[in-house]
Amino acid sequence: MKKFFMGMIAGGIIAFPLGINFGKDVPLWSNPFAAKPDISERVIERAGRTADDVKEAIHEATKPMQEKLRR
Repeated sequence: MKKFFMGMIAGGIIAFPLGINFGKDVPLWSNPFAAKPDISERVIERAGRTADDVKEAIHEATKPMQEKLRR
């Protein structure tokens, strides 16, 4: 039983930083406490990219109707 608990503790110590890195989408064995770009900067960058993709998809979806209206 003592070995089981020691294994649980060692596994937790190893798994904790791996889980942090997995959540941050960085390589698993990198430093989990290294500075990374601010979360607000990442959100703004992703939202801007997503907005452009959505705008393009809407234009593609409405293209047939626009062509019908021009005739």
